[in-house]
Amino acid sequence: MQVEVREFKGTANYIVSEDLRNSVNVSTALGRPLLIKGEPGTGKTMLARSIAEGLGLDLIIWNIKSTTKAQDGLYVYDTVQRLYDSQFGDHNVSDISQYIKMGKLGEAFLSDKHIVLLIDEIDKADLEFPNDLLWELDMMSFYIPETGVTVTAKHRPIVIITSNAEKELPDAFLRRCIFHYINFPEPEMMARIINVHHPKLEDKLIREAMEAFYWIRSLSGLQKRPSTSELLDWVQALTVGGVSLEKIRKEVPLLGVLIKKNQDFDVILSRLNTQNANKTKTRSHILWG
Repeated sequence: MQVEVREFKGTANYIVSEDLRNSVNVSTALGRPLLIKGEPGTGKTMLARSIAEGLGLDLIIWNIKSTTKAQDGLYVYDTVQRLYDSQFGDHNVSDISQYIKMGKLGEAFLSDKHIVLLIDEIDKADLEFPNDLLWELDMMSFYIPETGVTVTAKHRPIVIITSNAEKELPDAFLRRCIFHYINFPEPEMMARIINVHHPKLEDKLIREAMEAFYWIRSLSGLQKRPSTSELLDWVQALTVGGVSLEKIRKEVPLLGVLIKKNQDFDVILSRLNTQNANKTKTRSHILWG
């Protein structure tokens, strides 16, 4: 197995902090998986795409679901097809290897090129899933008992694992990973992210949108706070809709682009009504005493 170490410096369309960039390069140098945590919408999945783009590598994505088993990522023995061929086909079904289909991890190991492997949302699977992958991720190989073949990685892939922290991961698994938590972007970083995706927006629009956005995120009682991806969609919608800066400040228009829960609509609209009513009272007091 060849080990290739290259330095990741980021890409033009993905703003990466120095700490995160260092974590990527340390995990690559040590040959350890990089476990990325952070609230939804902070760019965990996009990081893997950025690494692949920045290093000029192919990307393989293994999307994890609640029903996913570790075996699915290694290989699948298609017994149904073999049975069908034995009854109706003219294949030599004694050659079991033709019924072995590689999973995403198996594809990464057999790739002739150095690749990036994204194991996305590992916390969706059951608790045993991470532990079931310990040997394969450590040794970069796995055994296929049906054929007696051991599959060993030709190149150690850069493994990025994301988690939304829906459940705790086993300690034995955590010990084998380099860990990084992506904090939600501060306003200065967020402005840079918006400019990368929408470089032609007016600074005043960005400031007004961000002020409303961070105000919403600061409200207590929200079931789902809006994320970076929703802010990016919102500023684009405001531009397309020709919404005035004054309206953004007073009404937070097109709220459905930001908010996805009925209860959160009620919380925000209630606070907006209270806020606007207080401003009206203040103006009336200034005018009439």
